[in-house]
Amino acid sequence: MTNSGFDLSKYQEYIKNMEIERGFISNTVLQKCLLLGEEVGELFKAIRKSEIKNKSRDEIAFEVGEELVDILIYTCAIANRYDINLEEMFHKKEELNKTRSWN
Repeated sequence: MTNSGFDLSKYQEYIKNMEIERGFISNTVLQKCLLLGEEVGELFKAIRKSEIKNKSRDEIAFEVGEELVDILIYTCAIANRYDINLEEMFHKKEELNKTRSWN
């Protein structure tokens, strides 16, 4: 996999600045993890509702997409607390995954 202009570190920097601006920077990692868990629950709920309600593909994509973005925000915020560059870690993890057997 090559880096085709994807720059997750820019998202992390944006989220760092957003947290400072909105007063969230003092939240602990535990608080962020609990909030991330809530967002995962909201993602599951959005997907469950999409299965039982007659919504358009665009409506479903928007609702699920909103929850995925919230999850991305909390993931980046947690990574920022530990000075983890998610883009670098993504590539390292993918290199490791390439050596694994998936059977």
